[in-house]
Formats: sequence, structure tokens, C-alpha cells
Amino acid sequence: MPPRRRVPVVAGRAAVQRWRDTGTELARDDLATAVRYALEELATVAPGRSVEVRVPPFGAVQCVSGTTHTRGTPPNVVETDAQTWLQVATGALSWDGAWEAGSLRVSGHRADLAAYLPLV
Repeated sequence: MPPRRRVPVVAGRAAVQRWRDTGTELARDDLATAVRYALEELATVAPGRSVEVRVPPFGAVQCVSGTTHTRGTPPNVVETDAQTWLQVATGALSWDGAWEAGSLRVSGHRADLAAYLPLV
């Protein structure tokens, strides 16, 4: 069963478009909506629980099929800031480019999300 959406698709796409138009000048509420929508898209495109993607303070999702964890910090984690996440999710920045620039904190052998990006 696909994950339940907390951000309506129309509102999420509109927030992502506002981010594309304004970049870093986006209001915090719109930034949060855009990030959460992109995270939900990832969970929809790559369902599962073997990788946790974190974009503090806005949200986190579990995605990618495979082995799952039940307690504590998962072995496969991706963590980044909101701007980098939206750049990677929209294709404005490649996964490899963000990783090489040090904008992504990645741990675990399953945490490479290049096959699922860009999303939006």
C-alpha cells in the first residue's frame, strides 16, 4: 500500500515551483511544504524501509525496499539541508554533485538514491 500523503499534491507542486522561482528567499512555510512533498514523492517512487532520508527540521521518510530495521538509528541514512534536498529532488543538482560537494551526509551501502532522482 502506498504511503499516506500529508501534503496534497497540488499544494506540494505549487510550493516546489515557488522554490524554483525564488530559491533561498522562500517563506519558511512554503519551504517546509516543498521539502515534505519531495520526501513523500521519494517514499512513493521508492517504497520500503531500508533507507531513512532526513531533512531537519522539516521531515524524514523511510524508503527503498530491502532489509528493514526495527529499533534505533537505521544502517542506511541520508541527511541534508532543505536547499540541497530540493536541488537534488528537482534535478537542479545531481546526486553525485551534491555528494562530492559534501552537502549530503550518507551512510550505508543502500543509501545511494541516484536511481530515484530527480523526483519533481
